[in-house]
Amino acid sequence: METRYTDVLLVTANVGSLFDNLGDIQREWLQELYKTIHSFKPKFIALHFQEVGGKDYIVNMGHAEDFFGSLESNENMKDYDRVCIYVDKHFQAEGFTALGSMYFIHKTLNNIYQYDFNAKDFKAVSGHNKYMGSLEGVTTVEKEKFPRHFWPDFKWSRKGFMRTRWIIHNQGLDLVNVHLFHDASNLTACESSPSIYSANRKNALRYIINRISDNRFTPQPFFLFGDFNFRLDTLNLIQHLSTTAEVQTVRKDSNDKVEKIICEEKDNDHQVLLQIEEKLFAYVHQAYFREDNVSSLLKYDKEAAAFQDVIREEDITFPPSYPYSEDYTKPTQYMNTRCPAWCDRILMSHTAQEFIHRREDDGDHGIVYNTLGPNVCMGDHKPVFLFFSLRTTHH
Repeated sequence: METRYTDVLLVTANVGSLFDNLGDIQREWLQELYKTIHSFKPKFIALHFQEVGGKDYIVNMGHAEDFFGSLESNENMKDYDRVCIYVDKHFQAEGFTALGSMYFIHKTLNNIYQYDFNAKDFKAVSGHNKYMGSLEGVTTVEKEKFPRHFWPDFKWSRKGFMRTRWIIHNQGLDLVNVHLFHDASNLTACESSPSIYSANRKNALRYIINRISDNRFTPQPFFLFGDFNFRLDTLNLIQHLSTTAEVQTVRKDSNDKVEKIICEEKDNDHQVLLQIEEKLFAYVHQAYFREDNVSSLLKYDKEAAAFQDVIREEDITFPPSYPYSEDYTKPTQYMNTRCPAWCDRILMSHTAQEFIHRREDDGDHGIVYNTLGPNVCMGDHKPVFLFFSLRTTHH
């Protein structure tokens, strides 16, 4: 039996900001992506995008064609002779998810096949296959928006998932593009631990795992990568940040609704340490959320842990991926709209982990889990990537 290794790069990126302010950010963003591809030289690249078209997708969806087109035809990608593009941009449709998935196959990678969910069979990949629109009737992708009855109390939004299935040198795998529900209000998020939003995401993720593991198709090892919108356990984090502070809850007149939470330092002229409103999370010591503090912050990152039975993740060593400033002169600053969190993730099934090659000899440099463009403005989400060698065997 012969063992083969194929270098793989998985990237997840919420690209809403790229469409909401076109120009500078997009150009730099693409440069950072090409730089990363150039330094790792993967043979197979999977890019998973969320919020294609941005918040104003009805106006901006036309730019999506340009964005995917420029990526597909860029000089830096010329050695990837097979490309598959799936973009759900049919925003009039009931099932609209604004997800986009893009796959690049290097000219030297021979044994690669893609699954046809209709024919229930794998087919060789050739040329450029581009599907932009409703994706109904496209048989090499499976796309689903979350069912409405799941969350009757919440605004139903364009969240869902999209999956493709591949064989690389005899090894089958599912690649699933995921977008889960966000925290609508910071105040609601810190009412309980875990928060009500966290419970919703948990249901949604369990739903996806059940869907991709059901008996319609033979289950395969899988990678789930996208914007999970996982947030820190805000209630416990606030208690930790305000141990030396006086916490005041400001309510709107007599009606009981909390309007803001203010934490003032007792022994420092009542300086406001932390102020929280529905869409404001202003903490004085913003550097607390940066690099050197990642390990102590991670204990508040609990949402992925609920899925340890089926999923694992490489160790996180990078700062939270969201919400970065969209001002391109402040690429490492967070916006004070939300508590920083690791929203963008790459998770894998235990079965997928088994064929990731871990090189004992070089201190595990075979695997890199990090953000793209840490020192460049990439919009409000820093894309997250995982680079590894896929180990496959041949008879």
